[in-house]
Amino acid sequence: MRSPPLEHVYGDARVRGQTGVLSERRGSYPFIDFRLLNNTTLSGEIGTKKKVKRLLSFQRYFHASRLLRGIVPQASLYLLDEDYLGQARHMLSKVGMWDFDIFLFDRLTNGNSLVTLLCHLFNVHGLIHHFQLDMVTLHRFLVMVQEDYHSQNPYHNAVHAADVTQAMHCYLREPKLANFLTPSDIMLGLLAAAAHDVDHPGVNQPFLIKTKHHLASLYQNVSVLENHHWRSTIGMLRESRLLAHLPKEVTQDIEQQLGSLILATDINRQNEFLIRLKSHLDNQDLRLEDAQDRHFMLQIALKCADICNPCRLWDLSKQWSERVCEEFYRQGDLEQKFELEISPLCNQQKDTIPSIQIGFMTYIVEPLFERWAQFTGDTPLSENMLNHLRRNKAKWRSLLHKQHSSSRSNDHSGQVTGSQEQTLNEEETP
Repeated sequence: MRSPPLEHVYGDARVRGQTGVLSERRGSYPFIDFRLLNNTTLSGEIGTKKKVKRLLSFQRYFHASRLLRGIVPQASLYLLDEDYLGQARHMLSKVGMWDFDIFLFDRLTNGNSLVTLLCHLFNVHGLIHHFQLDMVTLHRFLVMVQEDYHSQNPYHNAVHAADVTQAMHCYLREPKLANFLTPSDIMLGLLAAAAHDVDHPGVNQPFLIKTKHHLASLYQNVSVLENHHWRSTIGMLRESRLLAHLPKEVTQDIEQQLGSLILATDINRQNEFLIRLKSHLDNQDLRLEDAQDRHFMLQIALKCADICNPCRLWDLSKQWSERVCEEFYRQGDLEQKFELEISPLCNQQKDTIPSIQIGFMTYIVEPLFERWAQFTGDTPLSENMLNHLRRNKAKWRSLLHKQHSSSRSNDHSGQVTGSQEQTLNEEETP
């Protein structure tokens, strides 16, 4: 019997708006290919559960926002909320500091770090007033974004999005860039950071291609995930009507520039952007008065924010490293289970966390952040990030050396033990 077309199985997930840009309805796609995992969950059940969860979440966010604006309610919704939100508010007063602990902030906000952070930053940057945004509508949109991240992903989840957004805020304050930014630039930078990985399935593009996932077909195997993140974001903007009061040509421009920013995070385009940045810096021809050059540096800033984990304090950086490798290993286990070729970096028996991180820092992170420091003029933030990067790389090298010299009975998982952690902290690193 002939199989029905995919649009009959999954529903037509594409929606063409007035601007002519394809958007996607949230939750339109399975976590990964249904045929591969034999997932029998009904899409209707998923939609209903998400709507209920979103309603309950919105009530929590509204309560949090009142406290962040200094409005103390007559009765607390939860016995411990007042204390936690007070600590969260104190953390927000230092949101521009590079040692900002997003994991702690997420716990203090009861898992609502992305919404709480974005509401605060939109207010700090004067975006709510400038664009005449409705607070309830803004909350609704941000809840949509946060809920469409997959909390079961160890790495690509809403906490990662919040972390990238906080980093983007720090970069937007760098004098070389900040002196030229318009409110539109700032809003685009923050929105792109918040939504750049929305609805990430927890597997990479090669996995989607080799399992013949319909997203890969839809985007012809080019920037598959990034296109999906962008179109999903457009769908949420339109559904929430956050920008519906703005002129059509303004919203059209915002949607296109969001796409350009999010698509820039495709790691396969790393050399393309590095070569272009190097050329600009060597020729000293960046003119930030020009909107096109400003947009390019926003792309670079977002790329930096997306991979800034190795430039954080060791305790934070190590957590992110273990999370991203856990996500890699899960994909590898899935590929092994279904007798697929295990993707690079996804074999837990061969690819250790230290070796993965050293390679990532050497070939991806260092070249980009050295050029970013050249652009900013070696500001305290850029120097701080490069210093953390060098120290963290030295620690991973030390761990890799310990693994190589340890007994063959070790499972080579790459996990950092308590004794190793204590030893590392006592050692002097360059």
